[in-house]
Amino acid sequence: MQTVKTTLVRLMNEEQGQNMIEYALVAGVIALGAIVAMTGLKNQIQNAFSSVGSQLANNV
Repeated sequence: MQTVKTTLVRLMNEEQGQNMIEYALVAGVIALGAIVAMTGLKNQIQNAFSSVGSQLANNV
């Protein structure tokens, strides 16, 4: 029982785990931002590809 308590106290005091959590949160925010940006640009990208496709079809 003492080893479990010692392990938990050591984990609570360890800063390396806190840094990993911070990096994970930053990565999550970046991923969320990328998803929002891609969703907002979806229609513009789709229109650009449709325009290029139409021009290529007309020139063939």
